[in-house]
Amino acid sequence: MGHSDPFRGGGIRNAALDNLCINTIRFLSVDAIEKANSGHPGLPLGAAPMAYALWTECLSHNPLDPHWANRDRFVLSAGHGSMLLYSLLHLTGYDLPLDELQRFRQWGSRTPGHPERGLTPGVEVTTGPLGQGFGNGVGMAIAEAHLAARYNRPGLDIIDHYTYGLVSDGDLMEGVASEAASLAGHLQLGKLIFLYDSNRITLSASMHVSSSEDPAARFKAYGWHTLTVPDGNDPGAISTAIREARGERERPSLIVVNTQIGFGSPHKQGTFGVHGSPLGAAEVKLTKEALHWPGEPPFLIPEEALAHFRQAVERGRQAQEGWNQRLAQYEAQYPELAAELRGLLAGTLPAGWSEGIPSFPADAKGLATRVASGQVMQALKSALPGFLGGSADLDPSTNTALKDAGDFESPARAQGDLQGAVGEAWGYAGRNLHFGIREHAMGSILNGLAAHGGLLPFGATFLTFSDYLRPAIRLAALMQLQVVYVFTHDSVALGEDGPTHQSVEHLAALRAIPDLVVIRPGDANETAVAWKVAIQNRKGPVALILSRQNLATLDRAELAPAEGLERGAYILSDPPAGQAPQVILIATGSELGLIVAAREILEKEGVPIRLVSMPSWELFEQQSAEYRERVLPASIPARLAVEAGISQGWARYVGDRGATLSVDHFGASAPGPVLLREFGFTPENVRMRVLDLIARNGNTP
Repeated sequence: MGHSDPFRGGGIRNAALDNLCINTIRFLSVDAIEKANSGHPGLPLGAAPMAYALWTECLSHNPLDPHWANRDRFVLSAGHGSMLLYSLLHLTGYDLPLDELQRFRQWGSRTPGHPERGLTPGVEVTTGPLGQGFGNGVGMAIAEAHLAARYNRPGLDIIDHYTYGLVSDGDLMEGVASEAASLAGHLQLGKLIFLYDSNRITLSASMHVSSSEDPAARFKAYGWHTLTVPDGNDPGAISTAIREARGERERPSLIVVNTQIGFGSPHKQGTFGVHGSPLGAAEVKLTKEALHWPGEPPFLIPEEALAHFRQAVERGRQAQEGWNQRLAQYEAQYPELAAELRGLLAGTLPAGWSEGIPSFPADAKGLATRVASGQVMQALKSALPGFLGGSADLDPSTNTALKDAGDFESPARAQGDLQGAVGEAWGYAGRNLHFGIREHAMGSILNGLAAHGGLLPFGATFLTFSDYLRPAIRLAALMQLQVVYVFTHDSVALGEDGPTHQSVEHLAALRAIPDLVVIRPGDANETAVAWKVAIQNRKGPVALILSRQNLATLDRAELAPAEGLERGAYILSDPPAGQAPQVILIATGSELGLIVAAREILEKEGVPIRLVSMPSWELFEQQSAEYRERVLPASIPARLAVEAGISQGWARYVGDRGATLSVDHFGASAPGPVLLREFGFTPENVRMRVLDLIARNGNTP
């Protein structure tokens, strides 16, 4: 009782109907691009046959419920061909009316220039930056394999679907696709099938000027199953290839479909000129004539073609109903597993999920926030069955390995690894993902895991290497995907590895990404609260910024509770009653303990100080204006922000009369404590900077 085979090919094909439907896709796309006077007609013209074969003969989906949990996933990695996808969505019955296609790329439409998740029904992920969708597809295939291994039972395959993608020459040229492809082949993700639109044309030239490789041979070396369809205008051959790919369950499949970009355009077919510019009215007319399509009206949808496409609605309804029946049987036989799976798919948190998160006693020696984070993660592993992830080969340093949760690996390799050893082969049920030294692929795969649903993924590396996955982080924020990034070794304090590994500008760079919440906790207890925020934040990704070195666990008896982190910034301490603060000291992360030490010196000298912990600008900006004024009142202009990173951005909080103690230069190779001392991160230097601020603001201590 597994996945129902949606194939309707294999018999005698109706060539005339195939051609009518394929040209309907082509010219809906062309007309929308022409009306917008903007877009990419080349891909829809060339790839329409493979899209038609996949969507009408192979794809298991329900247009009336785009979020059905067991649908096949389809990723248009070549997002510039977005009108191809919009045409398919409209024709097969999704809630995307024809007038939305007619408003392609216009203000307020649901048909933007590149597909956007959450805006257009049926769009799984936001694509456009080439290679990202490829990695997203790998993440979705990992999610399907993991959930199936965890929850399926004999005769009741509740999670059982394929992940398809349409990828381009440009996708395969991007390094992120190579990283993701290598990992997918190693993991033997047999239910991952990509159709490769091989037209050998890029935006500005033919491929021969920049590449002479054989992509099929490269993917075969990665461990992929490869097939070739010589004629991209043969939907029957494409269906046959997909059927063969579905029969290969131990390797992902790349189907090389040889196409002609801009097919049918008499003057532009096969040229890079048709990649990213409208055909123009005259060429549209000639193209329609060449493919025997009526010149008028635009946006023509023949009734016979529409009826054929709309069969997807009833097939989808039946497929989902069959799945619902299996789910009911599953619930009757495995009620606890079913309840757990339903919670995962709904994205709800289990009752009492945070109760096991540790609290940490005051300790002057303390521990690194990466270590505290690791302890919190072990509690989350036990409480959250969908919590999984890994690092870019840095688990021992980032403290992100989930103990006793197994490694995610292909079942065949898992059994092989156990030969001669004692233990359990976790296979795809393992919750520790080993991404290898592939930060960019890690980022795009995490997005696919989150977009699939049912999982709460995390990924870890050193903060300085966040640059390697920044494009994927940006897309996670744009899609509002719940991904948690664990970035450790957060500043020059990491020490001897030197400036190549010492983050300086990275906090500012991450804070510049809209809808990414960046949290830099100052001790172990703030780290625990930061994880709670990350788990509860359903509206987008969170980056946790953690230290390599030990940080004192603050004594909260005289300081505010760490739960203040939930508001982004909070008053850690104020002067004794009756004294008004003369200066506000603000710090994040490892510098929090530093301003606590500096306050002790200054208050002995009669300087009343307010301490503010400010681990997250983004969370602070979400608070009311009243709260923000209460923490940073305009009446106290003398402010010093202390952070071991560049000062960029801090002016909004310290104002014209404040200052920063920062690192506006690269670091050096030396022990961390030496670097902090040499760069001025000492209580004594903070004291001097405060006294200078007071003097500049016209006060005396």
